[in-house]
Amino acid sequence: MSDKTVVALTIAGSDSGGGAGIQADLKTFSALGVFGKTVITSITSQNTLGVQAVNDLPVGVVESQLKSIFEDDKCQAVKTGMLGNEQIVDRVASLLKRYRVKNLVIDPVIFSSSGKKLLTPSGVEMIKKRLFPLARLVTPNIREAEILSGIKIRRPADRKRAARKILKSGVRAVVLTGGHLKGKPEDLFLDNNGMEILSSERLSESDPHGTGCVFSSAITAGLALGRQILPAVIEAKDFIGRAILGEVISGSGKASVEPLSSLYRENEKAQALEGMNRAIRVFREERIGSLVPEVQTNIGLALKNAKNHEDVLAIPGRIIKNGEDIFTGAEPEFGGSRHVANIVLTVMRFDPEKCAVMNIKYTDALLKICQRLRFKIASFDRAEEPKNIRVREGSSLEWGTQKALMDFGSVPDIIYDLGGIRKEEMIRVIAEDIESLTNKILKIHRLYKKTV
Repeated sequence: MSDKTVVALTIAGSDSGGGAGIQADLKTFSALGVFGKTVITSITSQNTLGVQAVNDLPVGVVESQLKSIFEDDKCQAVKTGMLGNEQIVDRVASLLKRYRVKNLVIDPVIFSSSGKKLLTPSGVEMIKKRLFPLARLVTPNIREAEILSGIKIRRPADRKRAARKILKSGVRAVVLTGGHLKGKPEDLFLDNNGMEILSSERLSESDPHGTGCVFSSAITAGLALGRQILPAVIEAKDFIGRAILGEVISGSGKASVEPLSSLYRENEKAQALEGMNRAIRVFREERIGSLVPEVQTNIGLALKNAKNHEDVLAIPGRIIKNGEDIFTGAEPEFGGSRHVANIVLTVMRFDPEKCAVMNIKYTDALLKICQRLRFKIASFDRAEEPKNIRVREGSSLEWGTQKALMDFGSVPDIIYDLGGIRKEEMIRVIAEDIESLTNKILKIHRLYKKTV
């Protein structure tokens, strides 16, 4: 007999566009290892451009769904999202109280991200009166906090006052989210033990759809798994950050967060590692040692939307030659080489589709082979490197790559330089993916073998 599954319930509206509502809630639960159940309160017709129509379900239909779930077994945590009107709020509150729900998270959805009203004014008052006293946590954004507290939020002190006012409504904790603030998005957490400011970097300028739903669902999943409130909030903040970084454009309008982006990322990493190892095997079989420079060589393979060195797969210790044979002293790993990552990340700023780079030695013969293969070729002169760049460790390659790209006007197949003081001359081969990179290197190698 297996251990009993951890279950979370979302009571919310359906988003036909898939970016928020129960669709986003279920993806979040699944991504965090929690089985999700649903009570649908409203059917919205919406897409990435906005909400076109809202149809609240009859109260009896909402009640019937809730009873079906609660009479089967208890859920470890419950969240409410869009509730639509005061009748639904009242009935949901009565049932949550009757079934003694312990871990209740309220995402007080009043407006859609496009500005459509999703809860009646009397519904707002009903939430404060009936639902807040049952809840462990409420997660308003700035606009929702203003409506719930009656306080206009212009300064940090106003946020604190608003959070205190909401806490007095009977809820045990408040997270006032800061995604709509200018500058860093700071969330304000308040309970009866005190206040915490949870700061993070702004990860997107597009204000993607679904952040509130995913954040509150992630907290709900954490509570279902047995976390205390503040740790659940902190983990959820980290989760929503990853979902924002993985945002998707599924239509002509606004981007949406992707709760499953971490799972997609792990799959992408596994595929990248498999591709890199396959390339190394091919290069070993082809005995490409004659292409390896004195400082040895490396391959950089970046993930989609790579932002930092940890998003770039490379070989710690590089690929080493012994005559025609090559060896690696370590397995490829993400963050394995800052030098090659600097090149890849610089290239991707010009063309996000070009994510694979390998350096080979420079000779006049090799450059002529690249020309013969009709590769697009750019170069930079290390003598032009500014002194402040030259003395900063790891900055030369980034500068040189950027200089070559700017001079060339696009991303070529080849960037070379003729070296400098204590700097070996070098050719860098650039490609869209590891397969394309492998093919380019093999074409160069097979023609080069005929000349030596």
